[in-house]
Formats: sequence, C-alpha cells, structure tokens
Amino acid sequence: MSWQTHWIIGPGAIGRLLALRLIRDGHGVTLIGRRPLPDQQTLVTPEGEASTLEVTTRTGPPQGFPDVVHLTTKAYAAEAAYTALAGHLPAHTPLVLWQNGFFTQPRLSACHPGPVLCATTTEGAYVEADDRVVHAGHGDTAIGSLDGGHAALAESLAGLLSEAGLPTRAVTDIRQRLWQKLAINAAINPLVAHYRIRNGALRDAPYRDEVEAVIGEVAEVMQAEGIAPPSGTGLEGWRALVWKVVEATAANRASMLQDVLAGRPTEHAAILGPLDEAAKRHALATPRLEALQRRLANTR
Repeated sequence: MSWQTHWIIGPGAIGRLLALRLIRDGHGVTLIGRRPLPDQQTLVTPEGEASTLEVTTRTGPPQGFPDVVHLTTKAYAAEAAYTALAGHLPAHTPLVLWQNGFFTQPRLSACHPGPVLCATTTEGAYVEADDRVVHAGHGDTAIGSLDGGHAALAESLAGLLSEAGLPTRAVTDIRQRLWQKLAINAAINPLVAHYRIRNGALRDAPYRDEVEAVIGEVAEVMQAEGIAPPSGTGLEGWRALVWKVVEATAANRASMLQDVLAGRPTEHAAILGPLDEAAKRHALATPRLEALQRRLANTR
C-alpha cells in the first residue's frame, strides 16, 4: 500500500508535527493552510534538538493527487476545509480525521466516498512561530474507522506513523476512544478556558467542586451511551481518569484556554455539543454542561 504523498490540511501544531515527522522519514508532504507559511520549518523535539526542513506549503490544493489526506484543522473548521478540498480528490482517497470531540467524525465519515479513519493522539505540540513547532512531549496515537472497518488500511498507516516517530496503533474501537477523550476534555478544557487558569488549578477551591459536578454529569451521559472509562467502572472510573490527567498536565495551558487568550474561536461545540445531544436523546439533565456551553459561546 503506497503512502508516499500526503496532503495535510491545517498547519496548526499537530498538522506541522505530522508534516515534519513524515518529511524526516522521507515522505512527500504538502502542508495546506489559509495563509502562506515559510517553506523552511523548524521542529524542536522533546529532547530539545532542533532541525530545519524544507516543507511544500500551499494555500490551496496542489497539482496531482495524494495517497492520503490528513485533516488537522480545528473541529469547527473541518467541514468547510473538507468541502473546499473534496472536488480535487479521487473518490477512493483515504481521509484521516485528527479532530477533538465527536462532531466532525460521524459527519465526514458519512459524506466522504472513500475510506475514513479517525485518529486520537496524546502527542504534545505547540506552535512557537510561523516557522517553528515544538514537539513538547511524546505520546501515543490510535487510529481506526468508526465502524471498525478498513483494518488493513489502519494497520498500514499506523506502521508508517510509528516509523516516522509517532507511535501509533490500529484499533477497532476508535469510537469508544474518541468518546473517552471527549469526556476528559469536557471535564477540564471548558473550565480552565472560562476561568483562564492552568490545568493544575482545578485541584483547588473553588474549582474542584465544579469539576466534580461536571464529571458526574459526563459519567451519566457516558453510561447512557454505553461508553466505559478505560479502567475502573462508572463514576469512580471517570473521576480517577480525569484527576489523573489533571495531575499529569498540571502546568499546561489547555488548547481551549490558549484559543480564548488569543481571541480565537474555541472547540467547545465539538466537545460539549455531542454530550448535550446525547443527554437530550436519553432525557438526562446536564445543567452544568449547558451552562459551560453558554459561557464559552459568549466568550470573545
């Protein structure tokens, strides 16, 4: 299976990390964004090593056809980015979705005529400048399709990404994994974005009680959707998971907080929206999650 030509749509932190890792491994990559970027891009590794690589950058689709398209935009921009691109792709082109939440994935899986894989990653990265991205911490990536199909495709791409320095596993339960990550994000990101605090501050008064209340509502929705925590059971399993992540990322400024501080739109709809829709389907009351949605919708 050929994976020589990659189009990466969305030159944010994950998009550039993916591009530079693939280029270092000898793959052809075109990085596509809304504005021009320098062709010389520097990658700083978690070990502090910096390397500058030549990247083909575009503000629109290039000539020819890719072997695979990686959509790495924010969730709220993904559908528009796909629509602008779709007419330039052969119908069989594999599409990989790297968005947070569980909003874009089912929609694009339903409308893209070719194979669609979804990825969820704990790789840490941030953009330091227009020509510099920092790979802040090693993580793991899981990849698969929402219906559990395209197993050979997922295995092949997982191997390629692993060889490029981004350890990746092909999985058949990516839907569950996306919901699990959404649950963690919902309990952390909206609160730190609203209060403009680092993750670790959630451990302290007055925020801790609010986190606990949000976890309680999230756990109810997860149970109704048939999504279990990765370890443990029920509410206690979700509590242990969220507080473990808070502890591990105590010094972090969550991406949603960074967006608020920079005056950019946030991904609150992609993270809180699916929970709200699921709560309504199951006739569950989630007043705290609804209040967080209202707060972030009014954030400028």
